Amino acid sequence: MKESTISLPENQTLEFQYQNQSSLDLLLREGAQQMLMIALEQEVQDYLDRHSHIVDKDGKRLVVRNGSHKQRQILSGAGQLTVNQPRVNDRRPDEQFTSSVLPPYLRKCPSIENLIPALYLKGISTSQFQTALEAILGTNCRGLSSSTVSDMMKTWQDEFDVWNERDLSDKEYIYFWADGVHLKVRLGDQPKASLLVIMGATKAGDKEIVGIYSGYSESTESWRELLRSFKERGLKKGPKLAAGDGALGFWNAISDVYPDVAQQRCWVHKTANILDKMPKCVQERAKSAIHNIYLSDTKEHALEAYKSFIEKYEDKYPKATQCLENSKDQLFAFYDFPAKHWRHIRTTNAIESVFATVKHRTRQTKGSGSRRAAEAMAWKLCMEAQKHWKRLNGASCIIKVFQGITFKDGEELTEENQHVG
Repeated sequence: MKESTISLPENQTLEFQYQNQSSLDLLLREGAQQMLMIALEQEVQDYLDRHSHIVDKDGKRLVVRNGSHKQRQILSGAGQLTVNQPRVNDRRPDEQFTSSVLPPYLRKCPSIENLIPALYLKGISTSQFQTALEAILGTNCRGLSSSTVSDMMKTWQDEFDVWNERDLSDKEYIYFWADGVHLKVRLGDQPKASLLVIMGATKAGDKEIVGIYSGYSESTESWRELLRSFKERGLKKGPKLAAGDGALGFWNAISDVYPDVAQQRCWVHKTANILDKMPKCVQERAKSAIHNIYLSDTKEHALEAYKSFIEKYEDKYPKATQCLENSKDQLFAFYDFPAKHWRHIRTTNAIESVFATVKHRTRQTKGSGSRRAAEAMAWKLCMEAQKHWKRLNGASCIIKVFQGITFKDGEELTEENQHVG
């Protein structure tokens, strides 16, 4: 056990005890504590100097130094700091000194408060929290534990409830992406939750989560309830196009709530479903042929590649070709929208990347959870991911779509080219 002493202004000393830590860790921690005490002393001295002229009828100063507050521990990025905060006696009516450097009751620096959700969202389970925090902050990191995560989760649930009831009357979306995921969180005797998420693209081209709903399945009624909540909160018009996989629940629901929305089946899901019905020895060639369909420069060329695929594989693999034919009308809707947006709207990749994070996090949840906690955690993950999403290309194209301008094969249909095709 090593004991070190730090000299501070006004002959004050602070004591720390360290064990099994490197000299660099000790140096950083001592430096952090010394700088904190210097800042606190300077803050108090500035306050005293500013009010030194204020005296009572006997000429005694009303604002004076009055010892120190009770010693307290502050958890920081440099580790645990022990602080003797100077105290001020301000005898003026309705006046009180409050430190802006070290607010009352602060026990953890804001950076540490942010560390907890960061670790949790990255996949650290509550049972592993203490070990992870000790590796980062040292063994003396009291104040951070699994109970802290529980308190944090309650806050997220409240924030999610507010977000889920927000007004949408000032919103307008050009595209929707919809998908669902079955959470791995155990919910006691309840069936496992299916989390339904809809992402939207705004007029400015920004992608954002529009709604999250936890149901027991990806049923039409579950999707319908989510979409109806949008309308009830002011989103009267649906998007111009919605992209999703082949789950009939979503398509039936959006046809009921927003009947004018164009439907685009996800080509990634469709490709996987087709190849699943073919032997592995031909999957590579078949996959290349499918790519030739939806990567064609025009809808006419895409339909030619589509017909060629059917003719080539129909006799040997009828289930695979039937899978492709089932969604023919919904697979080529993207050709009626700007070419700059094709890579965004012909698949649900935009929202799939979000769900990959959600799935990873829920796999780490070992104990039983609750539906509200699962929703709140997924919402927080989506909000964190949303900060890094790329905007849609071609803002001018978005405005034209909202204005009702027609696009054919990704190009604006004008008087000069409307006779083509």
